[in-house]
Amino acid sequence: MDVPQDDPDRRPHADPGLQPERTTLAWNRTVLALVVAGLLLLRWVPGHGGFPLVLTLLTLLTALVIAGGQARRYRRSSRGIRDGRVEADVVGVLGTTAAVALLGALALVVVVALPLR
Repeated sequence: MDVPQDDPDRRPHADPGLQPERTTLAWNRTVLALVVAGLLLLRWVPGHGGFPLVLTLLTLLTALVIAGGQARRYRRSSRGIRDGRVEADVVGVLGTTAAVALLGALALVVVVALPLR
């Protein structure tokens, strides 16, 4: 985030290496892991039909939703640090956890329960 450092009212917070930047990196790693996992599901399409393709699309959609919320989460965290009251993104973490658990369970269904063609 490129913000003028000479105007203290426009800076998101006093320390540019603080928690919002590290949290953004962690969410970006989550997005990257979801994209890689989604693309790995494509290797099951020839043997299991279209269901792995649907899982790939759902995984990429989950990654897109997470990436789309990055700017909002960063601004909220930065303002919270500047104002001295930061709230955890419980909904985002629980939503991501639920999505990854569901996608993992569906991937297990592909591997264990779906017959090979």
